[in-house]
Amino acid sequence: MPKDICWNCGKETDLEHIENYEDISVRGEVISVLVKYFKCHECGGEYEDSQSSYDPLALAYKEYRQRHNMMQPDEIRGLRQRYGLTQRDLSKLLGWGEVTLCRYENGALQENSHDTTLRLIKDDPHILLNLVIQNGDFLPIKKRERLISLLENEIQETHSFPLILEELFGKYAPDILCGFRKLNLDKVFQAIIFFCVDGTLKTKLNKLLFYSDFKHYKNNALGITGLRYIHLIYGPVPDNYEHYYATLQDNEGAIRVDEQFIGDYVGEVLSAVQKPDLSIFSDAEIKTLIEVKQFFKSYSASRIKEFSHREKGYRETSDGEIIPYFYADHLQI
Repeated sequence: MPKDICWNCGKETDLEHIENYEDISVRGEVISVLVKYFKCHECGGEYEDSQSSYDPLALAYKEYRQRHNMMQPDEIRGLRQRYGLTQRDLSKLLGWGEVTLCRYENGALQENSHDTTLRLIKDDPHILLNLVIQNGDFLPIKKRERLISLLENEIQETHSFPLILEELFGKYAPDILCGFRKLNLDKVFQAIIFFCVDGTLKTKLNKLLFYSDFKHYKNNALGITGLRYIHLIYGPVPDNYEHYYATLQDNEGAIRVDEQFIGDYVGEVLSAVQKPDLSIFSDAEIKTLIEVKQFFKSYSASRIKEFSHREKGYRETSDGEIIPYFYADHLQI
């Protein structure tokens, strides 16, 4: 057992090196990680080794990112460096504060919406190209031209973004979990725009999409979009919904997202920037969309959440579980 000076009592004494697994809470999720520290046999004090780079919180964040398929700091840094951008460059293109990206690259846990945006940029150069064209006037001319050329070359060598999305989220056969519809991205996007014409809180929008698909299945034995819906704490939501909203905002420019204070809660309001193309829907599908929008017209986000919690399909499924469309037979509307 090594002797050293205790930081607590200042005496030279035996120091015991201890390693234990402890629970760290990350956004309400408990993660067990190994912690290392010294214990003084003279005063009983405990302290970390200041010479060590070992960081239990960083390990907890890393595990949390892995569990939720989020980008790690080195991936974020690599994405930026791949295009020769400084932290300031990419932050300005994304409309983020200058310190935000620096914090993420140095280990801070990123916001879910920010992670979604970074993943979309990583998967599809169209998004970054549009940002450079629209917001990149601050870049030196030669750097901007080189970046645009690089992105255009990448686009020619890769699939279009809708195909990438279909590969990521649409590789499932039509069955009871998706209303016996193959995922139709055009209908997903246009339904979102339809419900966002007058501005809609994200929590409410998720429920409007759920009720549209399930009501149409109830009446026609088919869903509209092919989306799967999962049980989350705020009610039924489309699986991977953040990706669809981020795509419409960042890549298509079809919606904008604004923050709105509701008491002590800050909600995200999604508003359509363009008109929905309803020509891709059948008459029966349009009728369903209109009926759902009208039925919940006066509902707040909290009221429609509470309403959805009473659905049999929600009550009989667990957190993160897909809600099968056969529960549409018991739908309240």
